[in-house]
Amino acid sequence: MLTRAHAFVVPATLTNHQKQRSPIVWQSAFDDIRETVQDQVSNGAPLVEQAKQVGYNLPGLHWGHGTVMAIVFVTMGLTGAWLGWQIRLGNGERLTSSGETIRERHPKVMSGVLMLFIVGALLGMAALNAQGQPILESPHARTAGVVLGLLAIQATLPNYFASSRFARTTHAYLGSATVVTILVHIINGIRLGNSF
Repeated sequence: MLTRAHAFVVPATLTNHQKQRSPIVWQSAFDDIRETVQDQVSNGAPLVEQAKQVGYNLPGLHWGHGTVMAIVFVTMGLTGAWLGWQIRLGNGERLTSSGETIRERHPKVMSGVLMLFIVGALLGMAALNAQGQPILESPHARTAGVVLGLLAIQATLPNYFASSRFARTTHAYLGSATVVTILVHIINGIRLGNSF
């Protein structure tokens, strides 16, 4: 009777389950778009190959994305966050070196950050693809999705400022949470870069 029992054999239903999508929500969302994104990133591969042919070096390809994104974060992202908190603290009408008020400057800086982060995400995926690495599978890719989602939410909240004090408070604290998430994203990027 024990010879017929298969207590130590993995049932076929469990082995087939391994081929299905990841149960992690954000990974599942990436699973749905992975093929499309991979196709689009692969279309940019000839540009990377041309860059290599004209002498663009591999360390530049390997660490270039992270270097440029760190510069954007430090120079624009942190500046934008500081400007936002200055508005929150009642200093929004003070003039910046550009002659604009802090209140006028903050959304311009943060719009630039969002745009450059979107472009940076695309270039980061192209760089990974050119180095033969999978895209959308690392903790760095997941935190990138979270950061872009948080920035998109942040961009919509000002539409509700006139009617909701809660929207202003949410915007301020969610902005700070976004900065912390970007720091986690940077750590994940350094780990990813050191992994290959």
